Amino acid sequence: MSDKADKLTISQLEKLHTNGAGYDALRYIGLPEILGKEADSLLYFMGKNIARNIEIDSLETLILIFETFGWGKLELIKEKKKELIFHLMDDSIALKLNGPFHTDFRLESGFLAEAIQQIEGRECECMEEINKRIYTIKFSIYFTDK
Repeated sequence: MSDKADKLTISQLEKLHTNGAGYDALRYIGLPEILGKEADSLLYFMGKNIARNIEIDSLETLILIFETFGWGKLELIKEKKKELIFHLMDDSIALKLNGPFHTDFRLESGFLAEAIQQIEGRECECMEEINKRIYTIKFSIYFTDK
């Protein structure tokens, strides 16, 4: 699904439907168990791969995709020459962070890195930071090109 013609569009994504609890069980229990010690790296690259297969042409589309996926409300907080800062917030984030399983955001981080790379046309990496006190995830995009 790597050809631009084969990429999923936002309208195709909006037609998908999933139950949040089922997704969370797969995402936070099933996948990490199967992926083992390499889960963090593999989830990051899985996120990048998913983004490569979706048509992402603007920041607005990216924000809509995060909401469509049920990942939360993504907001660009700060923009610098070599860095972008996003916050991810939602009631579902609070529920996940207080849930009975270890929660991480490596998949979302990889997805965001690849999406920004598509939009900006610049190489980048993404790091995430969880703030359990205010239930937000901070994503820092670092442009790695010269």
